[in-house]
Amino acid sequence: MAVTVAAASPPAPDRRFVYDRRFYSGMAIALAATVLIGFGPTYYLPLLGAGEPTTITGRPVRPIVHLHGVLFTGWVVLFIAQTALVATRRVRMHQRMGIAGAVLAAAMVVVGARTAITGAAAGSGPPGVEPLVFMVVPLTDIVLFAGFVGAALWQRRNREAHKRLMLLAYLSIMAAAVARLPGMLPHGPLVFFGVTFLFLVAAIVYDVISRRRVHAVYVWGGGLLVASVPLRLMLSGTAAWRSFAELLTR
Repeated sequence: MAVTVAAASPPAPDRRFVYDRRFYSGMAIALAATVLIGFGPTYYLPLLGAGEPTTITGRPVRPIVHLHGVLFTGWVVLFIAQTALVATRRVRMHQRMGIAGAVLAAAMVVVGARTAITGAAAGSGPPGVEPLVFMVVPLTDIVLFAGFVGAALWQRRNREAHKRLMLLAYLSIMAAAVARLPGMLPHGPLVFFGVTFLFLVAAIVYDVISRRRVHAVYVWGGGLLVASVPLRLMLSGTAAWRSFAELLTR
């Protein structure tokens, strides 16, 4: 599938590199800023001495949540570092750090899943949402994250696919930060997921402008990411999900 527009010829390779560097560096900074703004009041600022860190429900933060926070913050920092290395053409260092990124991603999957399960077992969840029902949201995020990172590693020699898959991996875990933006949570998952997907829209628009088409990664991977929202919400209300959730939290 491709989207075409009536525009001038795509920029020459060197100019395209400059544009890509600006775009992906800008995305890394924008995503990091969203994480800081979202988690700042309840987590990052309290760690600096402004009170005690709390969960989205106002409960004290358990040790596994701190580990979860360290790992996911590490991902934010790593993404900025990796885009900076590519932007400065230090590709070999980028590749070496990719090994650390793979290890970090694996730890994030294990700890993220465990955090979601123990949180549901302890009754944690957004106000007005049953914890076992809500658990489908973070667990699906983790599954998507693992799939996108795995695909990115498999396609690591295909630069065009690799960088888009890594961006999708990042977007797949961004809803938690977006939901914590001021005034966002009461509007529900369709709104904060919709705001999250504005980053995907920006990436697609950039593809159209710079390549005159949408890369297949965004068509299929982005489509899967968007489709996962109504699918997981429908699944959360089924008897099959409840049985599975109860099994996980025993």
